[in-house]
Amino acid sequence: MPLLTHPLARRALRPLAALVDQRVHSQTRADRARLEAMRAELDALKKQSTAVGMLLDRTGRGAHRMPSEEQITTLVAQVAEITGSGHARRAVTSAFRTVVALEALGVGRMAGGTSNVCGKLATIPLLAPPKHPDVLEIGTLYGLFATALTRMLHREGVEARLTIVDPLIGSQLQPDAVREADDPTGTPVREDVVRANLALGDTNFRIQKGFSQDEDVREAVSDRRYGVVIVDGDHSREGVLADLRWVEEIVADGGVVVLDDYGDAAWPGVGEALAEHLADSGSRLELLGRVATSAFLRARPVA
Repeated sequence: MPLLTHPLARRALRPLAALVDQRVHSQTRADRARLEAMRAELDALKKQSTAVGMLLDRTGRGAHRMPSEEQITTLVAQVAEITGSGHARRAVTSAFRTVVALEALGVGRMAGGTSNVCGKLATIPLLAPPKHPDVLEIGTLYGLFATALTRMLHREGVEARLTIVDPLIGSQLQPDAVREADDPTGTPVREDVVRANLALGDTNFRIQKGFSQDEDVREAVSDRRYGVVIVDGDHSREGVLADLRWVEEIVADGGVVVLDDYGDAAWPGVGEALAEHLADSGSRLELLGRVATSAFLRARPVA
């Protein structure tokens, strides 16, 4: 007779079997409790992610504001390399918080992906532009980036005076281009919208409506030298070349020039124009480097 079927063996093993069964049930209850706790935690995370998604996803702006740790690490390294600053992560973090806050409170959106927008906002103040309060932005869309930039400069002790050049004709439009599709925000590109956004930063500003290549526009805003110039207007090779030639005349000694969408495959004319312009031995501009898809240049003193 097999041992485990013997009546005496079965009686002897019964307490052990009961103990094993008890432990199995106890472990099952513990596993079930842990599973329920994980389900509750997952439900809570889903609720939180819904709220976070409404704040940071691409709905109503075209580009999300949820960078990965890898993207932030890369961005911090680029900012540190071009500026030589040990505070690149702090600057990128401040820039990101500023972008999220202003897009939540403002009307419309900031143009561009998170890395490019935050890269510009973090880098410009760290490049220590001359204590020259004047900032020129060629192409503003809704004015939110300009508002964010004045905030970031204020952190470095620069109380900026902002000049904006943009046609502000209802939509984002390149000269001689077919009218683009409606903006993902559904907001018209108009002067009243820009003014409302600039009011969020209590910004000292003036707006010159028109294209940067219009003679009357240039005459109106060439009354001063600018410590910072953002070139984000006509993205054609010819348009960028024209803007860079004008910038040579109006940027202050040591001023910072930012060329947006540099290296962006969607806008090859930007990179072509910069290469052609810098090949001119008479240029005052020196290429410092690139952060995300923006080129940063410094203006040498006039000889």
